[in-house]
Amino acid sequence: MEAQGEEEEKEDAEEDAEDTAASLLASDRLNLDLYPGGCDLLLHLLQDPGSPLRHIQFLRLNCNEEQVGAALAVLPSLRSLRSLVLRGGHHRDDRGSCLRGSLTTLPLCLRDLGHLVHLDLSFNSLRVLPACVPQMTSLDALLLSHNLLERLPEALGALRALTFLSASSNCLQELPLGMATLTALQRLDLSENRLEAVPEEIGALSSLTELNLASNHLRSLPDSLASLQSLRLLLLPSNLLVSIPPGLACLPLLTRLDLRDNRLRAVPREIREAPFVRLQGNPLGVPEPLPAAPPGEDPAPKVRRVLLASDADSFTVTARGCSVALACGVRMLFPPGATSAPTTVHYQQLPPEPRLVWLGPHDALLSAVLELQPHGTPFRQEVRLWLPFVPPRAWHGYQVVVRTLSGHTWKDLETHLEEKEKPKRLWASCRVPHFSWFLVVSRPVEDSCFVPREGALLCSSGDPGIKVIFPAGVTTEPRHVRMQVVRVSGWALGADSEAAVSPLLCLSQDSPQDFLCPVTVQLPLPPGLTGLSLDRTHLHLLHGDPQVLAWDDITAHVALELTHLYARFQVTHFSWYWLWYTTKSCVEGLARKVYNRLRLYRVNFIALQRRRDPEQVLLQCLPGKKVEPTLKRLQPRYRGPEPSDTVELFEGEQFFAAFERGIDIDAGSQRTSFRLPAPVPDDVLARQEGEPKPQISRTFHSPGSQAQEMHAASWFSAWHDRPDCVAGRIAFVFYSRLKNMKEIYVTSTVDRKTQAVKGQVSFYRGAVPEAVPEEAVQRRKGPDALWLATLPIKLPRLPQGEGQGPLDGLTLASLNLGDPESGFLTQSNLLTVASRLGPDWQSVALHLGLSYPEVQRIQYLYRDDLDGQIRHMLFSWAERQAGQPGSVQQLLEALERSDRQDVAEEIQAILELGRNKYQASIRRVGLASEEEPAGATA
Repeated sequence: MEAQGEEEEKEDAEEDAEDTAASLLASDRLNLDLYPGGCDLLLHLLQDPGSPLRHIQFLRLNCNEEQVGAALAVLPSLRSLRSLVLRGGHHRDDRGSCLRGSLTTLPLCLRDLGHLVHLDLSFNSLRVLPACVPQMTSLDALLLSHNLLERLPEALGALRALTFLSASSNCLQELPLGMATLTALQRLDLSENRLEAVPEEIGALSSLTELNLASNHLRSLPDSLASLQSLRLLLLPSNLLVSIPPGLACLPLLTRLDLRDNRLRAVPREIREAPFVRLQGNPLGVPEPLPAAPPGEDPAPKVRRVLLASDADSFTVTARGCSVALACGVRMLFPPGATSAPTTVHYQQLPPEPRLVWLGPHDALLSAVLELQPHGTPFRQEVRLWLPFVPPRAWHGYQVVVRTLSGHTWKDLETHLEEKEKPKRLWASCRVPHFSWFLVVSRPVEDSCFVPREGALLCSSGDPGIKVIFPAGVTTEPRHVRMQVVRVSGWALGADSEAAVSPLLCLSQDSPQDFLCPVTVQLPLPPGLTGLSLDRTHLHLLHGDPQVLAWDDITAHVALELTHLYARFQVTHFSWYWLWYTTKSCVEGLARKVYNRLRLYRVNFIALQRRRDPEQVLLQCLPGKKVEPTLKRLQPRYRGPEPSDTVELFEGEQFFAAFERGIDIDAGSQRTSFRLPAPVPDDVLARQEGEPKPQISRTFHSPGSQAQEMHAASWFSAWHDRPDCVAGRIAFVFYSRLKNMKEIYVTSTVDRKTQAVKGQVSFYRGAVPEAVPEEAVQRRKGPDALWLATLPIKLPRLPQGEGQGPLDGLTLASLNLGDPESGFLTQSNLLTVASRLGPDWQSVALHLGLSYPEVQRIQYLYRDDLDGQIRHMLFSWAERQAGQPGSVQQLLEALERSDRQDVAEEIQAILELGRNKYQASIRRVGLASEEEPAGATA
């Protein structure tokens, strides 16, 4: 009975096994890798010679099982087997990592699997490739990843049918030369190994389309890689590469070249500018580190740090290098060896003006202009430069670059952006070989590539659907081509709500010759349209001439090929192209109007007067969306009329502000500030060439040398200079991302003791950028074509006792407050300060050290004369400070602590100008003394 029971249990087990096999067998596939005891089950099922499992084509086993070796021995009986997966990694350790399978080799009998085309041995413990594998000549795919392989045999070259080989995450240190015979290989993955070199023979893999060599120890690449004409994907990140073959950029089908996180310090231009190249994480442009010091010697010291104050304009660079930080936020790094001899670098930050700023049709200025001298002097190593800038209006579709004047042409440098959180600040970083003028601009993203004779593909990085296809034979010599894509905002279409347009495509090249054969251009159809739904009679392809900005409908001259989402056409020369869908007939004229709107900015003007001092007027031009928050921020200190109506200006367009109806600019005591993202020297510090020097109508006598008298006269003369005043009007240049703001003091010829003055300030157009066409400039017809807006300005009636001359009734001793190093303040300068203090004089007096009873006494003595109170306080303090050092600095601190930064800045401008003119006068006196004897001798 017991024997009979055991036999029944055996039969039941066999039936269960057959049922299990039937459930695991899906058509001709048997998956036993996830089934516990799968290898035992396979051995049991194959005991029957007539088992249907002998005809399976796909088999998966778990190599973490103990019976895997026995199961492999019976596999040759599976004559129809085409795919064999013997993977480990099905079990994990306590930390969750995959455990390798126990497979260390394969039985030689597996070479009899004549139909096997797919073999997966991943996640095992193979140290040597089993000898049977090179004899499986029908293999199409071989996967050996995550093993312990240290080398591959030369016999691997016998697998002539192999198209996919993966040996990633092993310990390979070299590759067999026999791999050169794998001419059918299309995909090769050798990532995460220990390869130190790639043999030249790899260039024989003519069918290779994907090559992954990431995370190895490669220091260089063979030039034969440029022979892989079928290559589309080349991955080389996380290696030790210090150079790459320039010929890689000429591979006609290459769509991605990943060179991230290597040691590349210099990259060929054709590689650097290719749109499919990834170079992040490389020390591009960083000089080689200094060699280690010999034993017993100190290593080379770090470069010194130089922090320059706002009044400095030069510094010296030695062969040891230095790191320089300017007060305006600009930073520079001179590496050791950048100069062979000490070099004095002069710098200045200039307000932007058309002669110093070159902008393309869709560019925007983001910074002031930095001038570094000496111009054109080359450095032995590239200098690193950081320029602060304001963020652009839009990031998507635009890029920020540093632009410089190189020779007689403007050039955009390779730029990296850096951000500082606290305080919030942006820098544009670049490397410069020599000094010139530098500025930061925002431009549409530019994609570029070199086009060899074999052809190329150029895609837009912002919209991959926009592409240009260059066929083979398109040119005899390689050309550099560029692409820019400009998005069209909805407001630019204006009232034509039925029209729809594609992005504007700008194509250019560095050769004046047309292409030898047509180039295919692909553009997306206008939004909301598909190739199946649109009416082709309403679809227009426009060609733009960048010289005159005229648009021509060329739909009838090209063959438009439409797909579901794109339109394709062929051209032989480059220009601007635009797809329009509209029912209107005059599409060229409509396109010109829309294109002009793309370049215009909608702005408003404001004119505000300081509450404490109505003679101080703030003029600003700003975008409409910023008007309300700006007025809210200025309301506690300023008041004025409502903003002007919306007007339109071009980037870089000039306009003027003119005071009218009894109000004039107070040129004798004017302070002007053009607000930029970083501190900029006051406009009053510069003089336009050819501007006549004002005459001094009053003579001041003060103790001191003749040079000091000349110095004081020069100060008062320069204070009348108005570089931004043209024919009595204040000149502006509009830049959309900068604060177009100036604070101006005004006066009136009307007697304000009897009445208030109700005047106005009007804004007028000036010169426009040269790139703007004439028809875009003409806004209006008639005599008011240049008028923009008018805002009222009111100067209140003066209180009783005001309006008399600044010196009437007051006797002042001659004085020069200060010293030659910090600069002097004359009587005229102090009178200017006194005229600006107003009711704040008591706070200033207390911060200057006057006692409260003394302030009360001055207030009582001049109780009906505010100006008398201010002048008596200021000059009595100045007389006590005569001859004492630090008095000027004390006055500046008192003004700042009294919240009169505007007057403090005015004094600083006076001091700076005085120091410069004093030094110039000393040099002139020195030259005259040397020339007089020569003249006498003659």
